[in-house]
Amino acid sequence: LHGKIAIANAKLAYQMYQRIFRDERWQRLAQHGAQTQRLLWASTGTKNKAYSDVLYIEELIGPDTVNTMPPATMDAFRDHGRLRPSLEDDVPAAEAAMTALAEAGISIDEITARLVEDGVRLFAEAADQLYAAVQKKRRTVLGGKLNAMTYKLPQDLNDAVKNTLEDWRKEGKARRLWAGDASLWTKTDEARWLGWLNVVDAELKDAGRLESFAAEIKRAGFTDAVLLGMGGSSLGPEVLAQTLGAGAGFPRLHVLDSTDPDQIRHLDSSIDIARTLFIVSSKSGSTLEPNIFKQYFWERAKSSLGEALAAQHFIAITDAGSSLEKLAQTEKFRAVCHGVPSIGGRYSVLSDFGMVPAAATGIAVRPFLQHAAEMARSCAASAPPVENPGVILGAILGTAARLGRDKLTVIASPGIASLGAWLEQLLAESTGKLGRGIIPVDAEPIGAPAVYGKDRLFAYLRLAGDPDSEHEQAIAALEAAGQPVVRITVSDKMQLGQEFFRWEMATVVAGAILGINPFDQPDVEAQKIKTRELTAVYEKSGELPSEEPFFTTDGIALYADPENAAALKPQATSLAAVLKAHFARVHAGDYVALLAYIERNAAHTEALQRLRRMIRDRTRAATCVGFGPRFLHSTGQAYKGGPNTGVFLQITADAAEDLPVPGQRYSFGIVKAAQARGDLGVLAERGRRLLRVHLPANIEGGLKILTKAIEHALQS
Repeated sequence: LHGKIAIANAKLAYQMYQRIFRDERWQRLAQHGAQTQRLLWASTGTKNKAYSDVLYIEELIGPDTVNTMPPATMDAFRDHGRLRPSLEDDVPAAEAAMTALAEAGISIDEITARLVEDGVRLFAEAADQLYAAVQKKRRTVLGGKLNAMTYKLPQDLNDAVKNTLEDWRKEGKARRLWAGDASLWTKTDEARWLGWLNVVDAELKDAGRLESFAAEIKRAGFTDAVLLGMGGSSLGPEVLAQTLGAGAGFPRLHVLDSTDPDQIRHLDSSIDIARTLFIVSSKSGSTLEPNIFKQYFWERAKSSLGEALAAQHFIAITDAGSSLEKLAQTEKFRAVCHGVPSIGGRYSVLSDFGMVPAAATGIAVRPFLQHAAEMARSCAASAPPVENPGVILGAILGTAARLGRDKLTVIASPGIASLGAWLEQLLAESTGKLGRGIIPVDAEPIGAPAVYGKDRLFAYLRLAGDPDSEHEQAIAALEAAGQPVVRITVSDKMQLGQEFFRWEMATVVAGAILGINPFDQPDVEAQKIKTRELTAVYEKSGELPSEEPFFTTDGIALYADPENAAALKPQATSLAAVLKAHFARVHAGDYVALLAYIERNAAHTEALQRLRRMIRDRTRAATCVGFGPRFLHSTGQAYKGGPNTGVFLQITADAAEDLPVPGQRYSFGIVKAAQARGDLGVLAERGRRLLRVHLPANIEGGLKILTKAIEHALQS
């Protein structure tokens, strides 16, 4: 049977082919101009030297066939090949050969199935090589129009990342991602949340609407715009405002994402209501904070301007059919802009949730989106993983986390530093669940290599034209010390949209590697439920449930759940002693998070930065800082649902002067207190190591006492 089966199989296939195209049904089609599909014999060079070098040409000649062959085989056939219609010669012998093969226990079906699989694989590999060459050439041609990325990793991590990228290539995972294949993650509802993949092109097609809206806002003469939102609705616009600023003649953007009475009052005093546009931004329309922010400023605007004129100072960004849309229509807001139902909040910055505030403040949205589109194309389904910037970054993030380097430490140039807060939410809320996840570390003071553990991965976001010698030296030192570093150079601030898309893609890739759903946030809802329960109690009784500190000193009260109180109370001889016991629970691979339910201002930020530097340098643990309730819609998911490696210090304080919420019995101060309690309660339910420090009304004085106590605790 040697040298006979391939030809015999081809002859029988040709017989089947002829039966199809000689059939009366086909002839009727042919009369109307239908063309036959020819049989193709592919790559018919002879591999076995024992056979004729023209065997697979001479024996496969027949009408309506095509034969592809190597040039050497073609030359050989020209020299000594025999031309004849051989495909219909001795068909009975071909049938006999196939029967003999089966009788010998060899399955032609199994062989051909394997050949098809191998053939498809080889063609796919060749196609990937071609696509990679095209992408590499495209990257070269684009030059600075595409933000560059390089990385330097320890050998074990580098090898693991290479293996991950090869797995993504072999399994076609980038193509499957774009096709909405939920089996990449948890086989649940992931395919419903991939609208962000195509939103840049959709927004570009609609850029004229955004430009008309921008012109309308400019004509209205607003000097300020206040965005009322939380999490995905607020962090993206905040980055755009802080990075790109406002255009000439356009309002400057403020973002309110805190229920702290002092913060609301200070914002209120900094604007002229008569010249301010309020942007109420909430995907669901039912989020507590934007709704009560709106209630407060709606009453302020009505009392200053009258209801009819006040409505022209409000716009809403929400999903179609939401309660916010209905309210905006009832109250005759200036405009209602819609989100995309298939885009979750933290992936929405390149949709109307980010682009409408950008347009309102004079950012040129069309060129901004055009720049973003370059990255979206670079991350396309056709881009092989080794040339796909989003997949490469995601492979690094996910693989590093699986190897224990799950503290992604973001170091950014001052001109784009606010991007870190957006990344915090994207990464923490997307990956921090099921006891797994990436813990983002933003704005941590830079230290010497010795203060960092082996649980770190560094991302250096460098703005071209904005050199920072401290950053450059620190990054070089980290690389020299063997720490893994990813360097991304943002060529221009207007190319910031490229990073939005790159990191969104990277996050869902990392989610696939970690085996989680990057689009849900199960533990955020748990905290919201506790907050609603507490505010409902207050609405009925006029007070929150009582609570007792386990230690008080110098006007500072310490609280914890029973389990944590039992661990700390035996050491409660002083504030420093309790803090020492608390920080003694920090181990290698842990992180410390300072959760501050106080006004987010420069002085408080500076004080917390001093604290985190002390803690990091002494414990060698990564440190995070979050202002509540802002962080609840950001890193809160990872703190509760991610790995149990966090040690938490919650900082609370009563407002010196509370602020009422119009139409409610509870005040902003009560809401903030309920949110802090709900947060601590869920952390306790998840078995986290925690301590709450309640400061006196003089917050600055209380922070000084706390700082001294922590300093003493860490030194003793």
